[in-house]
Amino acid sequence: MTDLDIADIAPPTTRVRVPREDLLAFTAAVFTANGVPAGRARAAAAALCHGDITGAASHGLANLTRIYLPLLSCGRSRPDAEPRVLTDLGATVLLDAQGALGLWLAGEAMDLAAERAATHGIGMVSVRGATHIGCAGPHALRAVERGMIGVVAANCGHQRIARPPGGRVPMLGTNPLSVAAPAGANPPFLLDMSTTTAPTGKVRAAARAGEPIPAGWLADDTGVPVTDPARFDTGEAHLTWLGGTGSAEYKGFGLGLMVEVLAALVPGAGLGPAPAALAADHAPDDDIGLLLLAIAPGALREPGGFQRDAGSLFGSILGCPPLRPGDAVSYPGCPEARHAAESAELGVPLDHDVHAELRSVADRFALRLPEEC
Repeated sequence: MTDLDIADIAPPTTRVRVPREDLLAFTAAVFTANGVPAGRARAAAAALCHGDITGAASHGLANLTRIYLPLLSCGRSRPDAEPRVLTDLGATVLLDAQGALGLWLAGEAMDLAAERAATHGIGMVSVRGATHIGCAGPHALRAVERGMIGVVAANCGHQRIARPPGGRVPMLGTNPLSVAAPAGANPPFLLDMSTTTAPTGKVRAAARAGEPIPAGWLADDTGVPVTDPARFDTGEAHLTWLGGTGSAEYKGFGLGLMVEVLAALVPGAGLGPAPAALAADHAPDDDIGLLLLAIAPGALREPGGFQRDAGSLFGSILGCPPLRPGDAVSYPGCPEARHAAESAELGVPLDHDVHAELRSVADRFALRLPEEC
């Protein structure tokens, strides 16, 4: 089950739709009004709106006023930050993001990884000092635009909101992981997931809506499932790992630790598991670490061979006979592509509350909110 399969899209009666290009332009203007250079503001807007466009609204514009504008206004993210190269070995680069807005920084880092992959067959950019990157998926997809495979992993800096199995205090973040790959004429493969059963964005979106969450997302201290999402922020429930409670939770926990190693331990970014964690502190997610990996199969194989095989692989998945007549077999990336096509044709769906928040943002920065479709 992917994060999108347990989607947080509001019912149609609670949504409005706005033209995609108008929404992107408005969001970019908000970032520009906060000092982000124009080109990077557009990249940040595209990354943030990706969630709303592809059906993962909990990671979209709902976070503009909850994460990104506060980051900029309090100085935890610098709008004019210029990433600094600390080490450059050709195929591998270490960057200090210097508090740059992760929404555009992650995309630029993936572009650099892809440039190196075009020469070496593989490119890795390791980043420390980053801030929240939004969905990991759009950054991984930047490699696909060049016919490559993209891998993105991000820890949560010093933020600690998930416990080790059997542990009493949180030591890790949701530590997302994304892999994107070309799929021939089919929609690109796009796995974009937290290593916990659900990301905090979905839990908090349900709490704001006053809706229960599926059993298994949260558990209390005795392991009993909690379906009231409000109990997460009161400390009465904690996130579960992929695999749920019991022996299978070590799989999700292991993936979370893997992301911590690759994305934070390698570049020297802020670590979740640290002596400070034993005091059950509540540190913010500053000094986030990132792994951005681009793999260029075309540099290793005969021309066209990889794309041909990718089309066959994912086409075969789509051609698998369904268990129930009328259903269809799919893979991660297909629902996102379907939602993106609908957003382009009908407009991007926004929850009424989010639309009202954007209206307040528009008034605050003397901008024009896009008209409803």
